[in-house]
Amino acid sequence: MKDRQSYSRSGSSWPVCAMVTGVIVLSLSACRQQDQPPQSPTAAHGSDKNGTARPVESAPRIETALVEFNSSRQGLTLSGKIAYGEDRYSRVSSPLQGRVVEVRAHLGERVKAGDVLIVVDSPDIAQAYSEYVKEDSDLQYATRAHELAKDLYEDKALALKDFKQAENELVKARAEFRRAKERLLSLRIAPQELNKPLDKQQITSRFEMKSPLSGIVVERTVTPGQSVTGDPDHVLFTVADLDVLQVVADVYEHDLALVREGQSAVVRVEAYPGVEFPAQVTSVGDVVDPATRTIKVRAHVDNQAHKLKPEMFARLQLDVGETRQFLTVPREAVLEVDGKQFVYVVEGEHRYSRREVKIATISPDHTRVIEGLKQGERIVTKGAVLIKGQEVQGQ
Repeated sequence: MKDRQSYSRSGSSWPVCAMVTGVIVLSLSACRQQDQPPQSPTAAHGSDKNGTARPVESAPRIETALVEFNSSRQGLTLSGKIAYGEDRYSRVSSPLQGRVVEVRAHLGERVKAGDVLIVVDSPDIAQAYSEYVKEDSDLQYATRAHELAKDLYEDKALALKDFKQAENELVKARAEFRRAKERLLSLRIAPQELNKPLDKQQITSRFEMKSPLSGIVVERTVTPGQSVTGDPDHVLFTVADLDVLQVVADVYEHDLALVREGQSAVVRVEAYPGVEFPAQVTSVGDVVDPATRTIKVRAHVDNQAHKLKPEMFARLQLDVGETRQFLTVPREAVLEVDGKQFVYVVEGEHRYSRREVKIATISPDHTRVIEGLKQGERIVTKGAVLIKGQEVQGQ
């Protein structure tokens, strides 16, 4: 009886032992799984700097698309800025030294050509006019002396050498008078005033500086009582005609053939989204900037409403052709290194190769492919920067 009970107790302990052993095995298995290193991500393939396809780490953010023809009216968008018209603004400086006694033009005021901007009291005018009066008197004396010498010489009452001396004195007096007169003219004294008889002339030390053109005073740096110099770099006023401005933009060498004088265009600025300002190309530069490899393009734009302001950043969109078919790719797909543009062409699953292309900008979001791609090829449209970064790390 004791043996049967003993056997029964020992037999009932087997299930318990089995459960304990199972727990231990599971715990050890979990520990081994935690100690294992994580699996490496799936590998993709890019290209080295020579364009050969090679593996790079794949990125879930990479998107691709087929290169296809699009039918649209061809355009070219250039970056630039708004500027004054070349012949429609003037930086005015004083031609002489003196003290400002009156300011008649104010910032933002519209003036006409010939309107007085400031009045300057200048000792240069007083000194120059005093010299002019002296030379006028000397000229009259030399003229009378020459006439008298001529009469005496004709009556044989004067030696030839004395007559010649009187002639020389007259020539010198004329030269000195002309010099004094030109000095006054350089100080902006009106010629008609100097043509009057000396007793009729009304010339004072005060000089009226006038506007050379009609427009708006957009800059003023002078106040009453201020001393001014004859330095042309000391600008006192800037007067500009804002009714017509110009856009100065940069065009790359490979797009130069698409630009010509007289071409129609529109101007867009960030200040007025969706608004287009009509423009026309007036000149295409003859010199290439060696740093940026671009040429300056200038276009006149109508600004009667004065919405456009000089120094605004602008986009100049040119109409460069009729409606036609051409290859386009998203602007984000094109990268640039050392002045060369390239895209990543899909060679297979997770395999990409770099290919150089020639492009022309047609809009802020798309570019026209001139050379380097064919219809039906698949390229990376989003995530090209990630592939490029992984290539740099792998070099």
